[in-house]
Amino acid sequence: MKKTFLFFAACLIAASGFAQMKSLPSATVKTLQGQALNVQELGKTGKITVISFWATWCSPCKKELDAIKDYYPEWQEKYGVELVAISVDDARTAAKIPAMVEEKGWEYRVLVDANKEFQQTANVASVPHTILLDASGNVVFEHVGYSPGDELELEEQIKAIKK
Repeated sequence: MKKTFLFFAACLIAASGFAQMKSLPSATVKTLQGQALNVQELGKTGKITVISFWATWCSPCKKELDAIKDYYPEWQEKYGVELVAISVDDARTAAKIPAMVEEKGWEYRVLVDANKEFQQTANVASVPHTILLDASGNVVFEHVGYSPGDELELEEQIKAIKK
C-alpha cells in the first residue's frame, strides 16, 4: 500500500512538472559588438524563437546551423520565427565567431555566452542544444545533439505551436 501511494505521488509530481511551462532564466550574454543582453529579453519579442547553443569547435553544431540556414527564410516568412545562435566559445576561441558567421552566411542573431552563465542556468550540458520558445517566451521544446533531419522535426514543433 505504501509503495503504491509513493508511486502515485511520484507520478503526480512528475505530471505537474510537465504541465508547467518554463521560461528562460535570467542570464547575461553579449552581442558580437560586446553589448550585454539579458536572455529573458529573447522571450519578449512576441515571436516564436529558436535558441541554438553552439561553438566554433563543434562540428555537429555547425552542421545543424548550416541545415537550418536552408529553411530559415521560409520559416521566417511562414511562422515569423527568429533564430538566435548562442555561442559557448570561451574568450580564447570567441574571436573566430564573426568570421565563421560571415563565411557560413548565417543570417541569425548571434550572441556569445563566454562565461557560460546562460548555458549553466539553462542546464545545457552539451552542444548542440536547441530550445524552442513560443510567442509568449515559454520553453516548449528542447533537443540535444544533431542528426540530419532534426531540422524537419524542429519545423514540425514550430508548426504545432503556430496553430
